[in-house]
Amino acid sequence: MSEHSVSLRSMALEVDIDNAQFSLRLLDQTLLPTQELWIQVDTNEQMIEAIKSLRVRGAPLIGVAAALMVAKLAVQGEGAEQLLVSAKKLYEARPTAVNLMICIDRMTKLIRESFSVDQVTSLALQIFREDVDLCDQIALNGASLIEDGDQILTHCNTGGLATAGVGTALGVIRKAHEQGKKIHVYIDETRPLLQGGRLTAWELKKLNIPCTLITDNMAAHLMSLKKITKAIVGSDRIAINGDFANKIGTYSVAVNCFYHQIPFIVAAPYTTVDVQCQSGLEIPIEQRPAKEVTGVSGSFGDVTWAPSGVTVYNPAFDVTPAKLVSYWVLDKAVFSKEKIDAGILKK
Repeated sequence: MSEHSVSLRSMALEVDIDNAQFSLRLLDQTLLPTQELWIQVDTNEQMIEAIKSLRVRGAPLIGVAAALMVAKLAVQGEGAEQLLVSAKKLYEARPTAVNLMICIDRMTKLIRESFSVDQVTSLALQIFREDVDLCDQIALNGASLIEDGDQILTHCNTGGLATAGVGTALGVIRKAHEQGKKIHVYIDETRPLLQGGRLTAWELKKLNIPCTLITDNMAAHLMSLKKITKAIVGSDRIAINGDFANKIGTYSVAVNCFYHQIPFIVAAPYTTVDVQCQSGLEIPIEQRPAKEVTGVSGSFGDVTWAPSGVTVYNPAFDVTPAKLVSYWVLDKAVFSKEKIDAGILKK
């Protein structure tokens, strides 16, 4: 391979390449915050299971991990035709996060046009490094919207656990903190999988950023008390009209912000913009297993609180319409409603 010795590290993903050896490890996010267990991923089936079970999660990081898996399979000897089959299975692992599709499309385009192990590996590593750079630019752009003294609400997890870099929405918060701005973060615990309580709180504690954990249904109450001055979230897919899909409950945050006249900000890289998607009505919404709502699982085991056989509706995401959004923070720039309405995301 052209890159004989490479080591890349993020908060939740590690890749080591030494001649013909390709090691890919993931931090098992289902066990956080009580256990920090790294798992070795050797097969496509393992990666697909990790994506579906949320051992690896966050739209940008899923795309990066899937691209690296394709490269690992190439190093292990899969030819072009088999790689395309494996890539298709990765592409279908989760339906809403468009970053996964975009990254796999880039890999498969290269495989079809001029396949070599070196080229496939180099592109996967490039995708990792690109995400780091995209996160840095998002953080810098978004921090310009954060003021000294802001009390910021966030939903789900959008930091280093969700990307190869510093994160999207949480990266903005991190950058503002590093700039010396005195901020406080209110963390929606984010039911039903508690990515806020388990993951965002874990990250913010590591970063020494002042924070308070709340249940999702406390947010409006805090807004009414003027305890929240801004809300910032990530995204799994943005339509060209500015509508976007994010973790279930994001729409509620946006509606509450709109009523209380609080700026509501979405932060994401260009890989989250689906230029084929005209509006949020076209975004497919993943349905998750009922057991995520009827109880909870983690390093502590399984707990069930609902009666056996109860009917469950468990969409992983909801869609927030553009009219509720104050700013879209992308790696290229911060966009206002006027820019979005003018079709800036089509370009």
